[in-house]
Amino acid sequence: MVVKSQIKFIRNLQQKKYRAQNKLFVVEGVKTVRELLNSSLKVYKIYVTDNTLLEGDGNIIEVISEGELKKMSGLSTPNKVLGVFHIPVPGPLDFSDWVIALDDVRDPGNLGTIIRLCDWFGVKSLICSSNSVDCYNPKVLQATMGSISRMNIVYGNLQGIISDSGVPVYGAFMDGAEVYKEKFTQRGILVMGNEANGVSEAIEALIDKKITIPQFGPKTTESLNVATATAILLNEIRRG
Repeated sequence: MVVKSQIKFIRNLQQKKYRAQNKLFVVEGVKTVRELLNSSLKVYKIYVTDNTLLEGDGNIIEVISEGELKKMSGLSTPNKVLGVFHIPVPGPLDFSDWVIALDDVRDPGNLGTIIRLCDWFGVKSLICSSNSVDCYNPKVLQATMGSISRMNIVYGNLQGIISDSGVPVYGAFMDGAEVYKEKFTQRGILVMGNEANGVSEAIEALIDKKITIPQFGPKTTESLNVATATAILLNEIRRG
């Protein structure tokens, strides 16, 4: 049986300020928790409603009731397993390959999908502006499908990091050069902007090359979703 104070502690980790204070985050679901357990991430505690769902150290895995899980969970329908992991210390940024930089991306689903895309396309580092959504937000984690464990995600002063990078900087804009005609370098930074406002003026001033995805259909759609655009641009970058 889990004591009330522990349930409250886990529940509080659904909020950014408590994750920051305790350097812990919560992830739910058998598949994702299993994947994180097999990664380099350090586990704090795993809660399960069925002891046959996961194998591991009995000191780490605790069997609880569905009612207790529901009190801990951030989901309307809890998914049998809830894991608590330590937030890793970000590593140094490696500009020997491509890096994605997000300028104030706010939607958890978008960030989670972009993390998964980076994992798929072999991009190891992701830079997020300080105002971007927290990558350990439960909705972000759901969308990453475990890819969070293979990414180096750094939050900070985007302007300063880009200025000091020493690599070509590309940015996604509506009025940029057509991406399908672009010959990309072997390394660089791809900047993706905010869902509503795009790339900020301060970051735009640092862009070496503006690129765009041409629209072939009728001019009825203002722009592409930022995660969808990231997928198309990463595909073209990796095609060379």
